[in-house]
Amino acid sequence: MKITDACIYPYPCGNSSVRRMALEARSLGFDRLVAPDTTPGQFHGIEVLNGIIIRDTMVKDLITRVRRERDGKAVVSVQAGDNGFNRAAIGVKGVHILRGIQSADKTAFDHVAARMAADNQVAVDIDLSPLITGRGVTRQRAIHRYRDILVLERRFEFPITLSSYARSVLEMRAVREISGICSLIGMDTPDVERAFTGIDTITASPDPAVRVV
Repeated sequence: MKITDACIYPYPCGNSSVRRMALEARSLGFDRLVAPDTTPGQFHGIEVLNGIIIRDTMVKDLITRVRRERDGKAVVSVQAGDNGFNRAAIGVKGVHILRGIQSADKTAFDHVAARMAADNQVAVDIDLSPLITGRGVTRQRAIHRYRDILVLERRFEFPITLSSYARSVLEMRAVREISGICSLIGMDTPDVERAFTGIDTITASPDPAVRVV
């Protein structure tokens, strides 16, 4: 199991190169990074996975886009929308992560969506940037939304991922520091450990229905 920051933005989306961010990640205690629209590889001993984030699209277009990416090794994420869209997205084979849940309506992820996420092994991402750099209402809203998500996670046991959304090495945080930040939303050490390795869960090949022995 590899400790993973499930979303960073290196240059050109951010201000630091992927190599520089990988070097910083190694010093901060990480084993792997997911970087949207980045060529995957190994940098300074850190594995970098390509990520694809699908935003502002209809369900039909989402299915078409995911099918195009299914044969690749990219981590496919979908930006959360309303409840109906989120349920549909979670049901699309090849979707790995539902992102931006803190910005969606409170009813956008309910017990039905939670059960579907558990059944389909689709993770809900915890975007740490509102907790790291956010202030006032934005930060408090994120804290309350994440606590609601964790109540459902403990009941239905769907995967969770953690993302810093760092755009430079200055915005990256150490594993220990992130563990402290996660305590604000009620995550204990085992919760954080599972979330750090959530990428392993959602990208693992499913066990075959029948095994030949």
